[in-house]
Amino acid sequence: MKLISVEKLENWYPLNFEKNLKGRRILFSDIIPLIKNLSSKFKKEVIGYSENETPIYKISIGIGEIKILSWSQMHGNESTGTKALFDLFNFFENPTEEFEQVAQIILSNCTLQFIVLLNPDGAVKFTRENTDNVDLNRDAVDRKAIESKLLRLTLDSFNPKFCFNLHDQRTIFNVEGTKNPATISFLAPSEDLERTLTEGRKETMSVIVAMNELLQQCIPNQVGRYTDEFYPTATGDNFQKLGHNTILIEAGHFNNDYSREITRKFNFYAILEGIYFIASAPSFGNYKPYFSIPNNDKLFLDIIYKRMKRVKDGLAVVEDIGIQYKFKVKNNKLEMYKCIETTGDLSNYSSYNIINAEKLNFNELKLSNS
Repeated sequence: MKLISVEKLENWYPLNFEKNLKGRRILFSDIIPLIKNLSSKFKKEVIGYSENETPIYKISIGIGEIKILSWSQMHGNESTGTKALFDLFNFFENPTEEFEQVAQIILSNCTLQFIVLLNPDGAVKFTRENTDNVDLNRDAVDRKAIESKLLRLTLDSFNPKFCFNLHDQRTIFNVEGTKNPATISFLAPSEDLERTLTEGRKETMSVIVAMNELLQQCIPNQVGRYTDEFYPTATGDNFQKLGHNTILIEAGHFNNDYSREITRKFNFYAILEGIYFIASAPSFGNYKPYFSIPNNDKLFLDIIYKRMKRVKDGLAVVEDIGIQYKFKVKNNKLEMYKCIETTGDLSNYSSYNIINAEKLNFNELKLSNS
């Protein structure tokens, strides 16, 4: 298996990542200057407009026979993949000497297309849904949303062998059997209710195996795997069923990285390794290690207040309080706030921030749903 050198990536990345994109809320106004500044190596075209008439761009590069389609921010509040894609564009713009061969192999063997920021209206509101409250990732069959139609039209006209479906996941997810957050999670979607292990799924899994092997060198025991329950209306499941091997990447939490700037780096590493593997692998038969990637669990919290005294339903109780951070747009700025996720005996949960709360006043925590 061909793996890119992590040591070389660690040297390249801090000097070359896209520094003009940062934070959780990435808007069309953030990416359009970067799109316009892409060199002639890239083809740039507007494939349509969102419900609120914001342009949706497709970026293309490469001349090879293997076609790969990637898209980001089909959920407007999941921007880590968008940042990682622009890091990838910088890689092709400036691979530097140690990566020239990697870039050449990819671009000579593959044609890459990217839809960056599929849901610009949701990005403004910082919501999963588009402006009409349609979840694009559950709109693959009905295709009620303009954005869903554009994605499907691109898929049908391009006919890719592989797809990368880029998302973000909440910090509640940990790697099963560990106290670690699931910093990156993968899924090879099912094609039917029986979760049949088709040849397409095996090929998808083999790419994920390569990405996981690279990431284990960087973030050991912080890579998880989603359940492969079949969702009849989901994008990845339907694209996989249509014969387009679809790799779901979920960007998650890293210690104290609420802007997802560290996670974006590992997201970029995974995407680059996945594309490189597709471009260079003689076969896609090494799928069985996929099942050794631990499942995602939901036992990680942003803060755990231990043994908090408070009045609950008219009674004095002592319990643990688990907090998840959530986000909302206020005065056109993204704000992070604390929200109760769960309460009770939270000894099975883990967190980077566990606080002895025996002497704390519950009312002073300023929780949004207290």
